[in-house]
Amino acid sequence: MTDRPDLSTLPSYKAPKRSLFSARKLALMASVVAGLGAATYGLSPTHNPADLFTTPAHAQVNNEVKKVQQPVGFADIVERVKPSVISVKVNIREKVAKDDSGNNEDSPFQPGSPMERFFRRFGGPDGLPPGLRGGPRGGGVVTGQGSGFFISADGFAVTNNHVVDGADKVEVTTDDGKTYSAKVIGTDPRTDLALIKVEGGSNFQFAKLSDSKPRIGDWVLAVGNPFGLGGTVTAGIVSASGRDIGNGPYDDFIQIDAPVNKGNSGGPAFDVSGEVMGVNTAIYSPSGGSVGIAFSIPAQTVKSVVAQLKDKGSVSRGWIGVQIQPVTSDIADSLGMKKAEGALVAEPQANGPAAKAGIESGDVITAVNGEPVKDARELARTIGGLAPGNAVKLNVLHKGQDKTVSITLGQLPNSLEAKADTDNSDKGNSSRGTDVPKLGLTVAPANSVAGAGKEGVVVTEVDPKSAAAERGFKEGDVILEVAGKSVGTAGEVRDAITAARNDNKNSVLMRVKSGGSSRFVAVPLAKG
Repeated sequence: MTDRPDLSTLPSYKAPKRSLFSARKLALMASVVAGLGAATYGLSPTHNPADLFTTPAHAQVNNEVKKVQQPVGFADIVERVKPSVISVKVNIREKVAKDDSGNNEDSPFQPGSPMERFFRRFGGPDGLPPGLRGGPRGGGVVTGQGSGFFISADGFAVTNNHVVDGADKVEVTTDDGKTYSAKVIGTDPRTDLALIKVEGGSNFQFAKLSDSKPRIGDWVLAVGNPFGLGGTVTAGIVSASGRDIGNGPYDDFIQIDAPVNKGNSGGPAFDVSGEVMGVNTAIYSPSGGSVGIAFSIPAQTVKSVVAQLKDKGSVSRGWIGVQIQPVTSDIADSLGMKKAEGALVAEPQANGPAAKAGIESGDVITAVNGEPVKDARELARTIGGLAPGNAVKLNVLHKGQDKTVSITLGQLPNSLEAKADTDNSDKGNSSRGTDVPKLGLTVAPANSVAGAGKEGVVVTEVDPKSAAAERGFKEGDVILEVAGKSVGTAGEVRDAITAARNDNKNSVLMRVKSGGSSRFVAVPLAKG
């Protein structure tokens, strides 16, 4: 057998160098490259490691990824709208509020003021959060923070009424960090809107109020000054519209789930076109922080209110002088209406425009100037959106007949006229009264009960398991009418119920006075 030559003795021979990669490193590299489908290229001694990511296989992956629609971000929109948003800081000279015992209350604001109500309702039991308190109690200066946005280049800006209510000094900080002083032009507590004018500039970037209504599910961006952190942007969607949060008859809020916190008040909610769909004004918050339920004032309302604030510093609303309530399905049935729509007149105010035009308790207002009225809140908003002195035509359902009434609008009073409250303190001294078994009520003539007045029958007892109890009847209520007929005795109540049952009514409509105000209640009729 021929011996193998000793190559080490040859002049050109060089011993091979030790591999730069350990066995472990090679295994790892192989696994990584194999994952890319190119292990053989990775181990080739003539292949540059930098070429690992330019292989045909990887290029194919890149091409496939590029075909997939990329997530849409909001950076371009934010870059355009953020400079229009401002942080608002106010100083308020604190007034010491005392309760009936003379003790100072927790809230630094006057009881019942819009700012006090807001923080009581949405800021927890302690009123203002610690980060927004300032100064000693009893005559010190309280500082508050909120948000706002420019609506014109010359410095007009929108914020919430509760942000600047009672402010002695207002300062704003723009997105570029500059601070300016501002003055309050006008406020509207009913919609919680305020117009301020920023001094010291004439070329501010401003936002446009949207002309269209947002749809549920639309994207929304909230920009503001939560907890003093100016320029904060959060995103969400429109969760609902037309929300009533018990703030008043003009409630028509957009609900959004973009995180909104204390300090966001007065800031804008933008749509994806970069226009303001609403002004953030309130949150639902058991904890005091965002739980994904915030409420914004619609842009259409903002436009109407701000135009009047700019023109005259206040808002004038039309008024017809009626106390109204919704038409429920039971009420609609008792009135012979096919649909539960319109606004039921519980009581016209004496000498008000409606009373002078012949509108009575029990009438249902179904349209204004030919436009259908869906419910009581819509009627309030429609009339309130018209100027005092305007003539309007109301479609009214009166005792089962449709008629048209012409009314000249009065001006909504700044405060509701006080109504005489019936003294019910002696009602318990009356006789037990007479049972109305089909309703679960015991009643007595009002003129036989001290302090109950001369009209109607007084409820002296309510069966807790009855339909009347379910509808909210309580001792001391005065029933004025049953099925459109005035009643003064238990017998007249029974006769009216019998007549309604003979007309195949499923419920009977009653006009009830409780606490000085009237309302209609539809009570289901027991069979038999």
